[in-house]
Amino acid sequence: MDVLFINPDSSAKAYQGLAKIYSAIEPPTWALLLAESCRAQGFGVSILDCDAERLSLGQSIQRVSDIRPRLVVFVVYGQNPNSGTTSMIGALDLARQLKSHHPELPICFVGSHTSALPMEVLSHDCVDLVLLNEGVYALHNLLRSNLDGDLQRIKGIGYKRRGGENGKTPVLNHPQGVVPQDRMDRDLPGYAWDLLPYREKPLDLYRAHFWHAEFDHGKRTPFAAIYTSLGCNFGCDFCMINILNRVDNDAAVTAADSRGMRFWSHEWVGREMRKLANLGVRTLRISDEMFFLNRKNYLPILQHVIDQGFGFRMWTYSRVDTVRKDALELFKRAGVNWLALGVEAGNQTVRQEVSKGSFQEVNIREVCRAIRDAGIYVISNYIFGFPEDTLETMQETLDLALELNTEMANMYPCQALPGSPIYRRAKQYGWALPDSYEGYAFLSYECQPLPTKSVSAAEVLRFRDEAWRTYFTNPAYLDLIERKFGALERSNVEALALIRLKRRLLGDAIA
Repeated sequence: MDVLFINPDSSAKAYQGLAKIYSAIEPPTWALLLAESCRAQGFGVSILDCDAERLSLGQSIQRVSDIRPRLVVFVVYGQNPNSGTTSMIGALDLARQLKSHHPELPICFVGSHTSALPMEVLSHDCVDLVLLNEGVYALHNLLRSNLDGDLQRIKGIGYKRRGGENGKTPVLNHPQGVVPQDRMDRDLPGYAWDLLPYREKPLDLYRAHFWHAEFDHGKRTPFAAIYTSLGCNFGCDFCMINILNRVDNDAAVTAADSRGMRFWSHEWVGREMRKLANLGVRTLRISDEMFFLNRKNYLPILQHVIDQGFGFRMWTYSRVDTVRKDALELFKRAGVNWLALGVEAGNQTVRQEVSKGSFQEVNIREVCRAIRDAGIYVISNYIFGFPEDTLETMQETLDLALELNTEMANMYPCQALPGSPIYRRAKQYGWALPDSYEGYAFLSYECQPLPTKSVSAAEVLRFRDEAWRTYFTNPAYLDLIERKFGALERSNVEALALIRLKRRLLGDAIA
């Protein structure tokens, strides 16, 4: 076995009481892509998904011992923008234990947090190597090496060179490029679905977001998520998604400096969707950051889904200012039942400040109405605590959320996520940042959002939590859920709203 890809489990600390039932368990997208890419090069590969199997540290170490790979790669990444950082919680816990049991085993990290802060990740004693950006070509070349004396010649990696005060000096080699557009199908040839664990049938250990399954736990599995494109053309202050594209080791580089999109062919996408349909998947997420942007990409894909009769229940993202009303009917016919909109803030000045003016001002109410008129449900994403936010502007955001009363709403406290432009500013100006990876988890006990110019971090967090409870216990919202989905689904939402997160910043004690 040349390489074992590990998807760590950080769920208990990241999601608290939501982890057992309500949080999604998504297939490890980048572990699947890297595994298939390496397998196509002739390497022996395997995947250990500690998250899906809910493995203890001891069980995980025993699995690694049984597999005996040449190299272990922790793929520290997730679909939510903060997941690359919060997944470091479980990744480091396991890597430390694994290194103590198998000091001879090379341990490598790759993912969005690693790409944002490679030297920080490499500084951990249990980490021997890091892959910069998505790491495809660096990993191929690493596996062709002896994993020792020839590391200095491999572009796109960081490693520990012998020497220095403690015997090892962390160094970064010259960058390696990401997979170019014209080689996407060849060098990222698919997903290694067959390597995933399952209980009785493929993908049954994975579960969709609660709302994606229309608040019905019975529809949540089997579940899968795929990309049809990588990256984003925009550079919002709070987002670090594009840091995975970086090809420059300069510490000042942020995700906004690495924006851009690459697309797989429509034939590639159709082939992967056919695989999933054959495996019994009907609940599917299209994970693209900007699926509803490029008509040349989404039109043939959606038409293919219709023509093939896959019968997927899908959701995907769109910016509010990129929704095309004339395409909504096609989205619905293809089975896109949910569109996630980044409303972000109710105040126009606050919203434009964090999107560097690239957000075209549109009538959000009209956009939501058009989507719902097409029979598509809306997930509205809101962020509280942008640098320009006050208690009054945060109330504007909550008021807008209650007015729109969309079928789902995500509410986040603003975080300076590593790799984002706002993280760079926070470091420059000495803003208080979390002192642990758990502090970057939106729903964790240790969550520590940014303070604004006039509101403390604790006030931001308290406002967010109270806003969430206000929304999900609002009679108008619960009536909407019952009217659109049913009485059982309403009771499921009411049960969710009873779970109260504990917060250290708000003085809560952990039992």
